[in-house]
Amino acid sequence: MQDRGGYGQFCPVSMASEILCCRWTTLVVRELLCGSTRFSELRRGVPRMSPALLSKRLKELERAAIITSLRKPNGVVEYHLSEAGEELRPVIVGLGTWAQKWMESRLSLKNLDASLLMWDMRRNLDIRHLPQRRCTIQFLYRELTPNDRSWWLVVEQGKVDLCNFDPGYELDLQVRSSLRSMTAIWMGLSTVGHETDLGEIDVEGDPALARSIQAWLGLSTFAKLPRQVQ
Repeated sequence: MQDRGGYGQFCPVSMASEILCCRWTTLVVRELLCGSTRFSELRRGVPRMSPALLSKRLKELERAAIITSLRKPNGVVEYHLSEAGEELRPVIVGLGTWAQKWMESRLSLKNLDASLLMWDMRRNLDIRHLPQRRCTIQFLYRELTPNDRSWWLVVEQGKVDLCNFDPGYELDLQVRSSLRSMTAIWMGLSTVGHETDLGEIDVEGDPALARSIQAWLGLSTFAKLPRQVQ
């Protein structure tokens, strides 16, 4: 009997869409492609997705042989892309490339999310431009509620940790900004210099870190792509 939830077409695009076009699925695959392997890491990459729905999507992807799961001796389950899952990389990157090129920038800046922004920043931070010692940078988004306002990036021994609570280390740099301005910088729609001139960003701390912020932020994978619309 035909599945009423499917498209009922033999076309390969139709069959792929039945797996990948369910709500949140492509974003879960995006997170796996970016290196997230644990449920908690995936949750941070899709913070508005409910844990129950994430669990359901992971099971669907495993049934479709796009991912595999592995339970570690400590009981933690890790998720990894199969060969078929890895071959989705150009598909997911292509979607992002198309959106960066053809969708209006104001649409991107309607969907502001501090937790997702900071998780992406943690992932792409260019530590080559940061000191070899432990480095702690606080981002403070002044218009947000106290629970969402402050975020810390801690870089130590080549690793970057993200905290939404004070880790207790001495600050090397504090960046005070609107969330919209920092998102615009991250997406390549603006620059640190431009937002600073507008009075949207204020930086306090290590002068060398302050001067090189545009370099060590790393920016989105899609930030340097040319845009056809603004």
